[in-house]
Amino acid sequence: MIKTDSESLIATGQRTIKLEAACVDALSARIDERFSNACKIMLACEGRIVVIGMGKSGHIGNKIAATLASTGSPAFFVHPGEASHGDLGMITSKDVVLALSNSGTTAEILTILPLIKRMHAPLISMTGAPKSTLAQAADAHLDVSVAEEACPHGLAPTSSTTAALAMGDALAIALLEARGFSPEDFAISHPGGALGRRLLLKVEDIMHSGEQIPQVSETTPLSQALMVVTEKKLGMTAVVDSNNQLLGIFTDGDLRRTLDSGVDIHQVRVDEVMTSHCKTIRPNVLAAEAVAIMEEDKINALIVTDDDNHPVGALNMHDLLRAGVI
Repeated sequence: MIKTDSESLIATGQRTIKLEAACVDALSARIDERFSNACKIMLACEGRIVVIGMGKSGHIGNKIAATLASTGSPAFFVHPGEASHGDLGMITSKDVVLALSNSGTTAEILTILPLIKRMHAPLISMTGAPKSTLAQAADAHLDVSVAEEACPHGLAPTSSTTAALAMGDALAIALLEARGFSPEDFAISHPGGALGRRLLLKVEDIMHSGEQIPQVSETTPLSQALMVVTEKKLGMTAVVDSNNQLLGIFTDGDLRRTLDSGVDIHQVRVDEVMTSHCKTIRPNVLAAEAVAIMEEDKINALIVTDDDNHPVGALNMHDLLRAGVI
């Protein structure tokens, strides 16, 4: 009987998520010496990690190759059917082959298996059948077998593909950490779009510098400091001493608090109402860190200082928005 009511649809979706989550959780016990061996083979690779797989395993393999490549392990996907018709020339003895097959008996992979072995390219297999031909032929085998597919008929690859994807991510992240792959390294592989901007842009790339820095001395009357805040249009000004050392910051928020206290802005100096010990940032820090500081401390602007605590720049949330960091 076909069930299209909301209760049945929701129950099916929840059952699927729980079943696949359990299958992924079961993989944790298989992250052992065999997993470590596979990682060491990949780390020793002088060429590329060549991922192969047919059907749904091929789709998962394509994603694993992309994840590896973007996290410091050069990789690409080769369709095993095409490999036997010329694309096998893309694989060399310096490469490592990662073969995905839930059954471990995929004909297109077994066809090229002798050629892979002949060129002495290390082979890592990822199957749901540890005793299969592919698993037995591999230099390292990763068991991604599942208790059952989420498909009620046990036909559509569901839990098995999720498990393979998770194992691929485990490999990629283990290799990433082993290589000491940094956010800056990641940015080089992702120069486009919002991600690239978040990872590549530094504070010095977007900060206001030179004459654009709002800055007044500690003895400046508040009324004059407000003119600087208005002129520079950053909603704040840095307050410095006679040696150009940063003492604090005066912001729009400080102005509201000053007015609420009834202080005469014509009779008070800026250092009497400024925020001392304000948050600062260095120019060579990633702009994304400026976002994190502003969000954590609920502030809208930062003074950029050098190692001697001299103001060398200023930026606010609008600058980060315009730069596409947020």
